[in-house]
Amino acid sequence: MDRFLEMQTFSAVADAGSFVKAADTLGMSKAAVSRYVNELETRLGVRLLHRTTRRLSLTEEGAVFHARCKELLAGVEEAEAELSSRSGAARGVLRVNAPVTFGNRHLASLWGAFREFHPQVELDITLSDRMVDLVEDGYDMAIRIGALESSTLVSKRLATTRIVLCASPQYLHAHGVPQHPSDLANHAVIGYSYLSTGDEWHFDGPDGHVSVKTNPCIRSNSGDTCRAAALANQGIILQPTFLIGDDLAAGTLVEIMPEFRSFELGVYAIYPTRKLVAPKVRALIDFLVKQFGEKRVI
Repeated sequence: MDRFLEMQTFSAVADAGSFVKAADTLGMSKAAVSRYVNELETRLGVRLLHRTTRRLSLTEEGAVFHARCKELLAGVEEAEAELSSRSGAARGVLRVNAPVTFGNRHLASLWGAFREFHPQVELDITLSDRMVDLVEDGYDMAIRIGALESSTLVSKRLATTRIVLCASPQYLHAHGVPQHPSDLANHAVIGYSYLSTGDEWHFDGPDGHVSVKTNPCIRSNSGDTCRAAALANQGIILQPTFLIGDDLAAGTLVEIMPEFRSFELGVYAIYPTRKLVAPKVRALIDFLVKQFGEKRVI
């Protein structure tokens, strides 16, 4: 007996709550469905279904087995869908959403190279720091930076970025270098409106976790604006290395209190489902993974 077919038949019966309905779904006779389920129970040595003339229900063992069958059958569907998507040609309009600064600094130069490989794909790129709804807003894929919340979306990690506390040498010369996060309360800070912790900045130091409430003299929903203000000697910023990495390397911004580390964020490609992933989406994910490298810090 085909074990896959046994599981598929049993799962259909459990979902439908009826041998007759399951038979219609599977395109089998009721007798064949009953035979598959009976032989499955015999082979396992347990009763999976309570049967009466009026209703059908799962036994405790049947409920456990049903859950596992659903997982295994879904896995087979996903594997087949992925294989099918890889075998097709990437073509059509591909709508992608990405954060503004990251999109301009780290993605804009890649689109031409992607189309060299996939000339039949028409890219429609939208840059926005607003959290879009992929399905409702009609996007095939999005790039997100942060700790992802549990959701039905599928994610692929592309890279990591580190959040760094820094300021210009001129600002630090004029106002002094903070020695502890608590000193930030007495400094000009430039706040980022979309920071998940708001004006409360968090660090992990030699003696554990430290948080401090800041009072921004400038606040913006643009990381570029925060960076520009810091370069203009206006205060201290807490920004990702993908934005201020070149400034740190050039010395126009200086990391402050490196022993007090802030957090790291993942850079992810997200898309709605693993099932029947369009070749154009699969092609872009594979391309970005290759470009960034899964362990790369940017």
